Amino acid sequence: MNTIDASLRNTKTSGEVNKLRSEGNVPGIVYGGKSETQKISISKKLLKNLIEKENFLSSILNLKIDGKDENVLPKEISYDILTDDPIHIDFLRIVKGSSVIIEIPVNFINTEKSPGLKRGGVLNIVRRKVELKCPSENIPSELVVDLDGVDIGHSFKISSIKLPENVEPTIRGRDFVIATVAAPTVIKEPEKPAETEEGAEGAEAAAATGEGAAETGDAKDAKGAEGEKKEADKKEDPKKGQPEKK
Repeated sequence: MNTIDASLRNTKTSGEVNKLRSEGNVPGIVYGGKSETQKISISKKLLKNLIEKENFLSSILNLKIDGKDENVLPKEISYDILTDDPIHIDFLRIVKGSSVIIEIPVNFINTEKSPGLKRGGVLNIVRRKVELKCPSENIPSELVVDLDGVDIGHSFKISSIKLPENVEPTIRGRDFVIATVAAPTVIKEPEKPAETEEGAEGAEAAAATGEGAAETGDAKDAKGAEGEKKEADKKEDPKKGQPEKK
């Protein structure tokens, strides 16, 4: 249990409250039980460190007010809209024998031991917190869900979670789901069009035919050039190429 030092305050005007804040403190109140409501102030730095803890609003604190111990539960925090710093906090006194309604965080353990998650399954968390009615002296800090040995298709309901004695959910009449291990969702990409072997062979054959046609054309051009040369030689010397007379 964390302990917070607090001081009683006698601020009556907004100016006095703002001065208190400018000095690094946060005003608050403590209420509940048969005692009167008390006005207090606590260190902003200390409060911010505690607020960063996930289960701060579900943890019982020992509030030491001018040396006197008081078990309290944080109930409501107000924040500055620009700086997001806490500017006011309410604490509820924990009175033995009374009950409180509180949201308790759910903690999932042994995820690495789940065969369903190892095979690509997805942990679908339906509720990260569960609202419970608890005796003030028996408030759990968290609800534990063990994933050891859990396969795809398994669901965790509130009935499968062991609750402390006299602790019960505020939702009555149905066994609501906390989480499930669902099958993986596979997004299939469209297949790219690929050239067939026949198409590739046809392209190669067409290329070869083109090369052959080019070669044939070159041969014809060569023969034609040779014939033209012979005809020119005959015109220059008609006797050239004829057999000699004996």
